[in-house]
Amino acid sequence: MQLRTKIPMKKEHDLIDYDSNIILLGSCFSENIGNRLSYFKFNNLVNPFGILYHPIAIENLILNSINEKKFTDDDVFYFNERWHSFETHSVLSAPTKTALLESLNNMVNITYEQLQKASHIVITLGTSWIYRLIESDTIVANCHKIPQKKFSKELLSINDIAESLEASISLIQSLKKEVSIIFTVSPIRHLKNGFVENKLSKSHLLAAIHQVIKPNEKIHYFPSYEIMMDELRDYRFYAEDMIHPNATAIQYIWEKFETSWTSENTIKIMREVDSIQKSLSHKPFNLESKQHQEFLEKIDSKIKDIQLRFPQINFKQK
Repeated sequence: MQLRTKIPMKKEHDLIDYDSNIILLGSCFSENIGNRLSYFKFNNLVNPFGILYHPIAIENLILNSINEKKFTDDDVFYFNERWHSFETHSVLSAPTKTALLESLNNMVNITYEQLQKASHIVITLGTSWIYRLIESDTIVANCHKIPQKKFSKELLSINDIAESLEASISLIQSLKKEVSIIFTVSPIRHLKNGFVENKLSKSHLLAAIHQVIKPNEKIHYFPSYEIMMDELRDYRFYAEDMIHPNATAIQYIWEKFETSWTSENTIKIMREVDSIQKSLSHKPFNLESKQHQEFLEKIDSKIKDIQLRFPQINFKQK
């Protein structure tokens, strides 16, 4: 008896391997995938400007990085005893203006460098809803808990989103033509907007993405939203808030991504990395015991062996 449906998955072209340079941008689901890539020691950069939920915020990030924008006093503001930028997530906010500007400009440089050598860019879109600062009539990436009366709320149309995605693609390809771009829609439900409004928002994102994807031109789609909604359509796959996918769901979607976007040979290397990672996380009863010292020597031997083959793999703790 078939008790659930499965989304057919195919092996993509331009697969990710240990020579790849990967950038992940957008919703916190990009961070879920990025954390898995980091665990397996791929070379990746995840949300240098923090979580960004809508396509225009992501487009602005890419534009600012490629233009090597210099953030100045005019780009930041003080609220609730911290300095913020409307173009970034609050994770970059700082207690002093100097610290924030230094961080913002450092992230511009890092992102620009990574975009120049990127082989794959994963963009996860979270919502079509945007907030516009009434005072300046500008679309913000994050409201930083400023009272909502300061903003107007809008739903981006399908065409608005498609135009923004096309702009992001053009910007990326102007820097590096051969990069593979993978779009996906976050399975996280934005219920603060309302149940109907969340579905409407996701449908706009999906429709817009499918207007711009061109696999033959290295513009792809990965169905993380559909996997959550159609394969894992049960509340046991949600966290306690009933909004975010839980660890089981994230792992399941990751395995689908791994199957589609990595070769069998790369997966074998990932299993070696996984074995080393699990060994490194082992907590011994006696650090000085002979048994533990022999255990450490075996781990060291495995690390040296894999680094001889792949020098870019680094197990040092950051």
